[in-house]
Amino acid sequence: MKILLTCIMLLAAGAAHAQAYPVKPMRFVVPYPPGGSTDFVARELGNKMSEYFGHPVVVDNRPGGGTVIGLTQGVRAAPDGYTLTFATSTGLAIVPAMGLKWPFDPHRDFTPAGLMVYVPYLLVVNPSLPVRNVKELIDLARAQPGKLNFASPGVGTPNHLGIEMLNQLGGVKFVHVPYKGGAAAVTDLVSGQVQVFFSGIPQVSAFIKAGRLRAIATATPKPNRVAPDVPTIAETFPGFDCNTWFGIVVPTGTPAAVVTRINTELNRALADPGVIQRLLAQGVEATPRTQAEFREMILAETERWRKVIKTAGLKIDSAQ
Repeated sequence: MKILLTCIMLLAAGAAHAQAYPVKPMRFVVPYPPGGSTDFVARELGNKMSEYFGHPVVVDNRPGGGTVIGLTQGVRAAPDGYTLTFATSTGLAIVPAMGLKWPFDPHRDFTPAGLMVYVPYLLVVNPSLPVRNVKELIDLARAQPGKLNFASPGVGTPNHLGIEMLNQLGGVKFVHVPYKGGAAAVTDLVSGQVQVFFSGIPQVSAFIKAGRLRAIATATPKPNRVAPDVPTIAETFPGFDCNTWFGIVVPTGTPAAVVTRINTELNRALADPGVIQRLLAQGVEATPRTQAEFREMILAETERWRKVIKTAGLKIDSAQ
């Protein structure tokens, strides 16, 4: 009887906690510096969620260590729903797929609360390259093996893995030129030092409009709202998918009812027409998902990238 009463009291306490949540401001840890698409998305959705929660969602930028510093802050927070952490496909899927050793296990120590946005990648080339679609690019790469340079912002980034996937599906071999960040890669792409690059749209849109870069395809598996007029690589190579995405995670152990509330208010924010348009203007697409759908997506992405990494023969210690 005492055990039964104890269980009932614990369940009642958990329900009361969920009903009361939140009763104070929440911290949104973002492992990136202010400015840029990550910060914009966090602030846009944090502000809208603040309205729904009735308490501020305060963005706390914690850059450094390749996002490890911010993610570590988030994973070590109390599992009470008052610390949300901004996470991307790199940390939640690619790092586990690469087998990199971090101070925590992204799958074990974080609980997915909700997907925020997709960041569609464009396949862009220097205009001097005589190609206007994926087929022409692959044909040129086959005709000139080892001659075309493909930039990335670092080994093990989604941009780099997209190159490896294109190599594998197209039966070609682009020369990978890793940079320490996307800005330097775009600079050399515009100047013609490298010829091809996978990029988020905000980083290259001005150069495309000015005619200094050419977008030949989008890397989403189907047409997206950010670049609806650009054909997909999947039209040439069915199933091709190389993009990044942003989501919210919380420390494992956070009450299930609290995680559900976070997911509900996040999806509510993502359905707001004003939010949708402001996100599209930044080159990202609002993509609401349930907690279960987000969790399944993370696991599926991890397996997909693990196969690409294994086939490419990438070394664990070579990733950034």
